[in-house]
Amino acid sequence: MKREIGPNQMKIDALPARASLADRRMVLGNIDYDERATMRAWEDFLADEPKCARDPIHPSHVRSLIHDSWYRSATGGINAQGHEAPLSSDRDAIEYLTRANAELLSAARRSFACIGQLLEGTGAMLVLADRDGVLIDAIGDKKTLHDGMDIHLAIGGKWNEDAVGTNGIGTALWTGEPVFVHAAEHFCAGIKSWTCAGAPIRDPLDGKIIGVVDLSGYSPIFRPHNTALVAATARQIEKALAEQQQEQRTRLLEAFISSAPSYRRKDGLVIVDHRGRAIFCNNVPDGETTEMMDGPMEPGRGRWLMNLPSSGTDADLARALPAHLRSCHITPLKLDGDLRGAALVFPPVPAVSSVTVIHRERDKHLEAAAAMIVGTDEALLAAVDVACRVARSNSVASLLVEGETGVGKELFARLVHAGSRRTANDPFIAMNCGAITRDLFGSELFGHVAGAFTGASREGKPGVFELANGGVLSLDEIGELPLEIQPFLLRVLEERVVHRIGDSRGRPVDVRLVASTNRDLKQEVAAGRFRRDLYYRIGAVSIIVPPLRERGEDVLLLTEHFNRQIATASGEEPLDFSHEALDALLAYRWPGNVRELKNLIGRLHVLAQGRGVELHDLPEEITAASTEPGTRSGSETATSLEPEGTLAEAERQAMRSALEAEGGNLSRVARRLGISRPTLYRKLDQYGIRRSFV
Repeated sequence: MKREIGPNQMKIDALPARASLADRRMVLGNIDYDERATMRAWEDFLADEPKCARDPIHPSHVRSLIHDSWYRSATGGINAQGHEAPLSSDRDAIEYLTRANAELLSAARRSFACIGQLLEGTGAMLVLADRDGVLIDAIGDKKTLHDGMDIHLAIGGKWNEDAVGTNGIGTALWTGEPVFVHAAEHFCAGIKSWTCAGAPIRDPLDGKIIGVVDLSGYSPIFRPHNTALVAATARQIEKALAEQQQEQRTRLLEAFISSAPSYRRKDGLVIVDHRGRAIFCNNVPDGETTEMMDGPMEPGRGRWLMNLPSSGTDADLARALPAHLRSCHITPLKLDGDLRGAALVFPPVPAVSSVTVIHRERDKHLEAAAAMIVGTDEALLAAVDVACRVARSNSVASLLVEGETGVGKELFARLVHAGSRRTANDPFIAMNCGAITRDLFGSELFGHVAGAFTGASREGKPGVFELANGGVLSLDEIGELPLEIQPFLLRVLEERVVHRIGDSRGRPVDVRLVASTNRDLKQEVAAGRFRRDLYYRIGAVSIIVPPLRERGEDVLLLTEHFNRQIATASGEEPLDFSHEALDALLAYRWPGNVRELKNLIGRLHVLAQGRGVELHDLPEEITAASTEPGTRSGSETATSLEPEGTLAEAERQAMRSALEAEGGNLSRVARRLGISRPTLYRKLDQYGIRRSFV
């Protein structure tokens, strides 16, 4: 006897033969689909989410793909009773979407035109979404397009899983594969009358997902081949994108050839597109030039290299270059008057003498470690130079690194290790004296034999000097070292022999010591908290790492460095900072120094909306600093704060005296006056003191 079709069930034509066992069922993938059973599974899921997360729910009725998406939706806080997606209908926002996705829209135009005219009267609509799941185009049956407005399945509607839960667009973005979501499989109750099939669109250059094409309509339009249709459409769009990119690559090459007659065949060449991705490279061999590129380059691989500024001026382009690419020459490439790319020309790799070859491995390690210390500040570069000299020297056994917390003192210890290496296995041991309890210092530094004291290891234990034998020992926060331990440390440094606690036998050690501190050890010596003889022993060569607030535009270089580093690690494009945001970073005093800046960039990568960073995205303490008096540009200060009277004259004279006393070294002048270098520059301009004076 023929069964009746229930109100929550449906019969779909063109189903596989097994569906004929019961008209009330249909087949989705390998699962017999029953509308009522799927709804019950959804209700059970909502009633007991924790249990459902652990155990499969109704495996005969719910696909694992859908179950996993339901769980993501629930744990992501999606309202299961929702009936629409978020919608941005603001005209400016829509115009921005259109501009930002111009290439994708252009590539999809032909496919949408061909398919769109076939959808009238079918109850189906074809939509295009960007990488965030926001709809940027829609075409198809007029009634379905109209009804789609009710659930915001329209231009400006946001359909990723984070916004509306399980659906064809969002789930395709999440999985990176073509998917379909039918009727009750949707997470939100208000869209369970719809069916949709979505396929991701990938950028042919780098393989990243840049959008989704989706076929949607009321549930009766479901056909098994809907997924294949959108997957084929996505491939057509990708093919059109590849053709567009090839055309742009050819035009950029032509633009470079016409604008760079001085280019030599032996020069290395990399051309980047408007997103800063490498689209062409030539003559970039393995070796030093490749190391500047952060790895070997392959043509057409789409590696991101830099943020291309919108202005396209030579100065802005030069500033946009990451630190590791500063040795190259950059040329803007314009198409139809707009900046569409840039050419990076690298000098040829010089011939290497046999003498250089002997030390090449060590020097390569040293240069790589030095490159990790980002900045152009004179005081910083002077500190790096001294550390490199110590690393190469065979006569200097220790280095003292002084500086505030967070300035990057540990990088100098790594630099000394890199330049001191004789073999690939030379150890680097770091110990933070501030993290060791007073009664454990002796054991940690010098080690102990079995049973030397209560709680000692049965087998005995080597100290950090033995562990670092043949390499470098970094003692951070050495100012925290207890006074009673200091004579023993001095003895080890002078005799180069260590005695474990409880052992009369000495063990020779060959260790280079890098000690660092955020204290003023001279004051500690004067106060009797640090031994004078130990201070002179570890401080025979010392460097001071300047605080970030005194390093001027190094703030911008470090921002670019950390932005790129974090983006590369997470597989995302870097953040785009507005001028106002960068000005605020420059104005801030950075009490936590480089560590604080790095943590901020990491937090912005997690919390920033989109990839742009505006002033309001920054913490309050930073935005407040940008509005404080004295943080304006030099030109503003010069016009609004004209110095008058004897006080101004005294300040002017003090600056001239400091310049003469320090021989014109601006870093030392700023430190002598107790002001930052940017403030010093503003004062020089304010008082009309020419920088050529120095």
